Parts: sequence; structure tokens; C-alpha cells
Amino acid sequence: MSVALRAVLWMGGALLSFVLMAVAVRELAHAMGIFEILFLRSVVALAILLVILPRFGARALRTERFGLHVVRNVLHFGGQYAWVYAIGLLPLATVFAIEFTMPVWTAVLAALLLGERLNRGRVVMLVLGFAGILIILRPGLEHVPPAALVMLAGAFAYASTMIATKRIAGHDTAFALLFYMSAIQLPLGMALALPVWVTPRLAEWPWIVVVGATGLTAHFCLARALRIADATLVVPFDFLRLPFIAAVGVLFYGEPLEFSIFLGAAVIFTGTYYSIRRESRAPPAPRGVSS
Repeated sequence: MSVALRAVLWMGGALLSFVLMAVAVRELAHAMGIFEILFLRSVVALAILLVILPRFGARALRTERFGLHVVRNVLHFGGQYAWVYAIGLLPLATVFAIEFTMPVWTAVLAALLLGERLNRGRVVMLVLGFAGILIILRPGLEHVPPAALVMLAGAFAYASTMIATKRIAGHDTAFALLFYMSAIQLPLGMALALPVWVTPRLAEWPWIVVVGATGLTAHFCLARALRIADATLVVPFDFLRLPFIAAVGVLFYGEPLEFSIFLGAAVIFTGTYYSIRRESRAPPAPRGVSS
């Protein structure tokens, strides 16, 4: 099997995971609070990770940057809150389109916090990214839903976790990243969920399991695809999430198809893809010279 085909299959798994997770959250949002959903997601994910931990061994959990794990997961928890909140109030396609701004915010934060250079490709990505945001939200032409602004803040929080991940990834295993994500976010969610706890009904437990399991499989499949194939192949396939989730919204929730959502997302994607393709063609930096 070719590298490209294997990458496409892994991205298919990631795409299916993201779509199923969004549907499960939408189904649970009518029955329980956001913090309870996040807590139960962490419970399921941590249970799965503990079951497979013997395969990796305790060494996989070693870290010398636990404090950075805490910071990363507090930010990720905030991003997840925004995502679940938006899923309950906005069309699914709108949530996914706004989420595509994450690479834009990551480039800004990397320049400010990591000293990474804003080359021409990244500048084009920033310009088109902000243009795409304006096309999606259309401020001044119509009322901007507060949930859309919350999701925009969530995309920024996700970008912040990417910066923290860059600092951790060279030292800790991918399994450790997933394990500490669940272990740290579980008590956060529990503390905030208990005051407004609603005991899940039997019919809701399958959706709870889906939320927890797909949160892991989405990250795992995406990481596998990026490991074996170039980002210039993976990123365009990731963009297919938008038409897929839009179709789900139309078929199962009666959500309208809005041209501005697809146009804005396409503009954001164009800038992101241009930046990735330009950097993939750039010669490697000389040793000792940072990018």
C-alpha cells in the first residue's frame, strides 16, 4: 500500500472521528451541561488509555515538564468548552469553519512566544485567515452570534495548546500527551460538573462512549497521517471535514447550507495550504539558525 493511500486512510479515520464526536456532543447537549460532557469524555478516554497502558509501559508516562502539561490542558479544556458550547448553538458547519482558523492563531503565537519568523507564506496565511473570518462572521452586515465569538476564542485556545505541544513533543511520548490530557482535565471537569450534575440515562451512555473514544482516535489518526505523509497531502484532506459535517447538519438537523461559510473556510484553507506548501519546498535552515 502506497504512503499516500495509507495517509488518506488514516485521515479518513480522523475525519470520521471528528464528525462522530460533533454528533455525539450535539445529542448530549440537550441532556446535560457542558462541564459534565467534558468530565465524562475524560473518564472514558482515561479508562481506554489505562487499559492499553501495559502495552506501552510506565516509561511512556515519564515527563520532566508536568507543569507545562498542566498549562497545556487548562488551555485545551477552555478550547473544548468553547467547542461544545458552539456545537449546541451554531450550525455544525459554522463551528468547523471557525475551527479552521487555528493555524492562523498558531502562527501569530509562534511568532510572539517562540520567535518564529513570519515569512511570506505565513503572512499570506494570516491575511487570508482574517479575510476568511470576516466572510464567515460578516460583521456589520448581520448580527454576529455570541457563540461564534466564543468558538473563535476556542480556536485561539486550541492554537495556544499547539504552542505548548511544540515545547513538550520533543521530550515526551505521544501516549503521555494523551494520558495527561485526560488525567488533568478529568478533575477540572468533575469540579465544575458536580454542582449541576444530571445523572445520564441509559440511552445517553453510547454517546458518552463515542465522545470519549473519538477524542482519542481523532488525535491518533491525525498524528499517524502526519507521521507518514507530507502536510501538503494531509491538510487538504482535513478540509473535507467541512462538507461532511455540513451534510450531517442538513440531513439530520435540518441546518441550511450557507455559501459564506464555505467561501470563508475556502479562503482560510487557501492561505494555510499556501504557507505549508511554500515551507515544504524551502531548503532546510543551516545548523544553529532558527526558523
